[in-house]
Amino acid sequence: MASIIEVKNLTKKYGSFTAVDSISFSVEAGETFGILGPNGAGKTTTLEIIEGLKSPTNGLIMVDDKDVALDTHGVKSVIGVQLQASTFFEGLSLKELIELFAALYNREVDAMQLLKDVQLTEKAGNEVKELSGGQKQRLSIAVGLVNDPKILFLDEPTTGLDPQARRNLWDIITEIKKKGKTVVLTTHYMDEAEILCDRIAIMDHAKIVALDTTQNLLKKTGVHPTIEFKATNEIPEQTFERLPFVEKVSHENTTYFVTTTNPQATLDELLTVGKNLNLGIEELTLKRATLEDVFLKLTGHQLRD
Repeated sequence: MASIIEVKNLTKKYGSFTAVDSISFSVEAGETFGILGPNGAGKTTTLEIIEGLKSPTNGLIMVDDKDVALDTHGVKSVIGVQLQASTFFEGLSLKELIELFAALYNREVDAMQLLKDVQLTEKAGNEVKELSGGQKQRLSIAVGLVNDPKILFLDEPTTGLDPQARRNLWDIITEIKKKGKTVVLTTHYMDEAEILCDRIAIMDHAKIVALDTTQNLLKKTGVHPTIEFKATNEIPEQTFERLPFVEKVSHENTTYFVTTTNPQATLDELLTVGKNLNLGIEELTLKRATLEDVFLKLTGHQLRD
């Protein structure tokens, strides 16, 4: 696939503070690309510069073969943007708002179809103040799609939403991608990044510390699944360190955590040893490695620290 976004050595400084520190990456046409990191990592600033809303201190940004610094208008004609917080005109229905934004782009749109795409048909006659948080986010996406953009930018699209509203928005984003659009989103939710994104750039302290697919990030950083279980009595960790393919063992009272590169082989032997030694193993679960493990290994701290 061809790259539709190219970012080279992007830096943004505010006085002595560096918000984005010489980052480079590309986004392929038709993919969902995620920028994952904690608040303050530089995610939103990066997006705003690519969108032409802020000027970089240094660096080159190309969007659909257009230099953002030289052709901001051209860039804005091919992108749609959903911001973290949006303010809409009061006194207008959702359908009227969609038609208003279309007029600003000098376009004719089927407002009801756009509302249908974001599952807001039944709210077409309502005002924004009558919507829930999730519905407002969906409206923001509909507005971002008014100009039929090649690229849709979503900045923390599900922050503050309840689990059901989050999953509903995930479904909408997935459908947008199926229509051939490129989606770039920022998030601090690990599960969101894993489920939605083809590739993920992990940002921390203004830098990109890793960029790849979830599976490749797991492989490259060497994080592995963990078997968690309880035993009837406290047992020396060495008992489990001798099991095949075990990488690390830790425990809290009688709850044990065994990290392994081959969970099936380790699990088989664990059950055999547990039976032979009458360890009373119970509440056994296998926890797969996640982006949380990757982030911790790369940065030395949890995502929300």
